[in-house]
Amino acid sequence: MARPLTEEGDGAPSFRPLTMLLPYLWPKGRWDLKTRVFASVLCLVAAKIATVFVPFLFGRIVDSLNGPLKAAAVALALIAAYTLARIMMQTFAQLRDGVFARVAYHALREVGVATFAHVHTLSLRFHLERKTGGLSRVIERGTKGIDTLLSFAIFSIFPTILELAFVTAVMLWKFNAWFALTTLAMVVAYIWFTFVITRWRIQFRRIMNESDTDASTKAVDSLLNYETVKYFNNEKHETRRFDVSMKKYADASIQTQISLSVLNTGQAVIVALGLAAIMALAAVDVAHGRLSVGDLVMANSYLIQLYVPLNLLGTVYREIVQALVDMDAMFRLLHQPQEVKDRADAKPLEVSGGEIRFADVVFAYEEARTVLKGVSFSVPAGKTIAVVGPSGAGKSTISRILYRFYDIKSGSVTIDGQDIRDVTQASLRAAIGIVPQDTVLFNDTVLYNIAYGRIGANEAEIKEAAHHARIDKFIRELPLGYESMVGERGLKLSGGEKQRVAIARTILKNPPILLLDEATSALDTHTEREIQSALQEVSKNRTTLVIAHRLSTVVDADEILVLDHGEIVERGRHGDLVARGGAYAAMWNKQKKAAAVREQLKEVENDPAVAPDVAREAPVAAAD
Repeated sequence: MARPLTEEGDGAPSFRPLTMLLPYLWPKGRWDLKTRVFASVLCLVAAKIATVFVPFLFGRIVDSLNGPLKAAAVALALIAAYTLARIMMQTFAQLRDGVFARVAYHALREVGVATFAHVHTLSLRFHLERKTGGLSRVIERGTKGIDTLLSFAIFSIFPTILELAFVTAVMLWKFNAWFALTTLAMVVAYIWFTFVITRWRIQFRRIMNESDTDASTKAVDSLLNYETVKYFNNEKHETRRFDVSMKKYADASIQTQISLSVLNTGQAVIVALGLAAIMALAAVDVAHGRLSVGDLVMANSYLIQLYVPLNLLGTVYREIVQALVDMDAMFRLLHQPQEVKDRADAKPLEVSGGEIRFADVVFAYEEARTVLKGVSFSVPAGKTIAVVGPSGAGKSTISRILYRFYDIKSGSVTIDGQDIRDVTQASLRAAIGIVPQDTVLFNDTVLYNIAYGRIGANEAEIKEAAHHARIDKFIRELPLGYESMVGERGLKLSGGEKQRVAIARTILKNPPILLLDEATSALDTHTEREIQSALQEVSKNRTTLVIAHRLSTVVDADEILVLDHGEIVERGRHGDLVARGGAYAAMWNKQKKAAAVREQLKEVENDPAVAPDVAREAPVAAAD
């Protein structure tokens, strides 16, 4: 069973993301990037060598000025060398950053794109169980974590360790073992204290991120459902829910700030004690003539200079730990197993006629509830088969199985004799065009949303598809025409307009197999007739599977299947099924009666005298 994915890492941070990141930093066949890695390491070492020379030269300057006046020339030369060392220190550090930038952002882009692409390969079940806002935050924080890790780990932690090694060597060479031991003791105490306190602080940061994710998810969900919020006058309720998450975030932030003060105070005390110990050792040796005043200044400068990167260690460690947590969440997302995946020997689907065959198909979303119970039917090539039935009968499940959003429990689904589990998902979905019941559009132009049916189609083809979908006139009347924005999820368009865009999109795709899932459910009767004629024209010589609630849209189907509780209870042509007087006939009579009442309601506007009779019929129609 796949490990459940959480927005935050659980437990102590793992260093596993580092090993997963290495192939992206050292990519196969990219010698240009590998050369940059070598060059940046050389620049890093050169910068630290220059850094170690700065205090040494500073000490020699002090000693030269304590001597006779003739040492002024030496002092000036040392000052020039000191200045050059500081310039080289900064130059190599900046050169290192510039050289490595291409490597770092190549890795960041590759991991981010790979994760984004992988998320699209995961099953519909995975996405239905996830919160989109939280999912996007995992990718966002994960890529940011890579940037943080590369910036801090490579250019803060490693350089600090290298500088500490150089300083310890100088202390042993120029002074004695006590100076080196004191320096190491201060650094070890500093690092130990920083790590202990920072690990304690991680829990507050994790709560902050969880609250941030929760607040973001609620905000996105609420704004996407703006109309629903308004329908039920629940603005205050949504604000309260958002405020609960923000309060958790604020409380965790306060605890984080207080713990940061504890960390900074402790670090300052340790550094002050270390400086005092080094200064005391140096003062004793100066008093006994074993060291010069310049040596004392040099020892002090080394510790102060070392304190600068150490002072960032708390922040660096915290950021690195958080980066590891965020990267771990993203890499777990990247390695989330695919529920539905192509077999190793999967071949592209070859469509000759487009015959669809369901053979004894059993399917369940959950073990406890079987949705399809041994369903068998076929859609002959070029014919139209309709599936009807009450809500919850399993009609839309058939379309999801055909698209292979889920794999069936038993039985088989074939297209032209090829089991859809044996062909690639890309070729399968390329062969099927769908007009779904719930049309969701991208927050882009009308042109883009129609062109999504076939990326790369020219404008003339897009407009022709719109014409066949009976939406070109409406588009031309928009202020910006085809360049008009449709809004978030297409909210600027009516339900019927969105559905006609979806129909145009499918017409543009020009697939050999059509799947119409309640394709006219959001249209009025007049528009439905227009669209129905267009769909009949488009479905000619194509294998068409229609999933419908309105029976008036399937009367011309070559065969109608009546699905109830996951089983086909009737099948036949419209006239035969009505004459049989079974389940289909009952549904047809109810819908026919409801349609008649709707027509009578229209007459009320012109003839109020018929209103009482219509009023008696209306409740029955509504119940139907």
